Amino acid sequence: MIAPASLGSWSTALPGHGVGSRSDLPLPFAALVAAAGAALLISFVAIGFLWREPRLRESDGLLLPDWLAGVLDSRWLRLVAQVLAVALTLWTLFALVFGPDSALNPVPHVVYVWFWVGLAFASMLFGPVWRVINPVRMLHAGVLRLARVSPDLAVLPYRWGLWPAALGLGTFTWVELVAEENTSLDFLRLLIASFFALSLLGAAVFGRTWFDLADPFEAWSRLLGLLSPLGRRDDGRWVLRTPLHGVNTLRGQRGLVATVAVMLGGTAYDGFSANLGWATFVQSSPLPSSLLRTVTLIGFFGLVALTLWLASAVSVRLAGEPLRQSVSLVSDMAPSLIPIAGGYVIAHYWSLWVYQGQVTWQLLSDPLGTGADWLGTAGLVPADALIQPTLVATIQAVSILVGHLLGVLAAHERAITVLPHRAAIIGQVPLMVVMILYTVGGLTILFTP
Repeated sequence: MIAPASLGSWSTALPGHGVGSRSDLPLPFAALVAAAGAALLISFVAIGFLWREPRLRESDGLLLPDWLAGVLDSRWLRLVAQVLAVALTLWTLFALVFGPDSALNPVPHVVYVWFWVGLAFASMLFGPVWRVINPVRMLHAGVLRLARVSPDLAVLPYRWGLWPAALGLGTFTWVELVAEENTSLDFLRLLIASFFALSLLGAAVFGRTWFDLADPFEAWSRLLGLLSPLGRRDDGRWVLRTPLHGVNTLRGQRGLVATVAVMLGGTAYDGFSANLGWATFVQSSPLPSSLLRTVTLIGFFGLVALTLWLASAVSVRLAGEPLRQSVSLVSDMAPSLIPIAGGYVIAHYWSLWVYQGQVTWQLLSDPLGTGADWLGTAGLVPADALIQPTLVATIQAVSILVGHLLGVLAAHERAITVLPHRAAIIGQVPLMVVMILYTVGGLTILFTP
């Protein structure tokens, strides 16, 4: 996607987007795939016999100390985070408008590394942070406050659920993975200006509900934020909890399946597109490469949604329910794919985040490309300890496997909640098969050169 300003000898060692090769694994690939499939099957059998009633409650969790909960709820913490977010936004816009259109400009790194990948990692650690530091949301709220207008002002009621967010996430994924010249300043100026304009227009018409549901990056942060160990129980107190508790709070809603399909399908396509065989096919095809890659990306989105729907359709038939129930079941089951999507994000973007995130610090110190060192970080030498091949391969394999195991548990909890008790176990079999295919497919994508 983007080339670092100065990689030196690491240009051949750093895999793009954190996608390694099979030779990086400390275990034979066939053994890893067999172990992954066995782990999923064993977990399914175990939970089928030992976990027969819903166990995840909103009152669960380990209470945080009062002083730590007070810090998390404090206005100054929110204010500091917002000030830093605004400062970074203004600094990036400064480089966007006045900086050089070259590899020395930090804007592509801020957009594709810090914003896209860093936001995902931060959300999985701390929760839906973008809701707090979204500069467009803050700008909208500030304008309404200055105009002394209610923050709930809306011209029209909002009715589309997460569909605009799914479309926005799909568009950004296409920009990141398919669009040509996606690091040129002209392209980025148009992209960022369009996003700001559309967001402000949506907020002006539909009020702040637009940010809650339609903003693609708030949806990205909120859904991945469900995996955070930090959460609130039903009485509002801060607790440490499992990722399953966060995922279990999400209920089916319009556009959720499409949004999750884009999240999972886009990351899977990212790994697939790094395959040498695919790259050779694209280059030798008589079709335009951008068209071929666009169609394939959309195909990955559709494949996730289709397999989830088919699994749900078979599940309701096995449960003895009418086929029309599959529409609601697919939405109920969609949250169980979020841990899988989170595992894919870690696997595919770990190296990119660790290494290029440090390179971004270098470039931010010289936003105009004049050789200045305004932040004192221009001489930063990126550390490589966390991108050693064996460590990267281990992180990739573990994150995908853990993500799928959490997905199985989340699906089981939801199944025994929404399906008739007598059919809940057998009704999970189709979704279990789909998750095994996702596991093997994800590992194959990662470790096939």
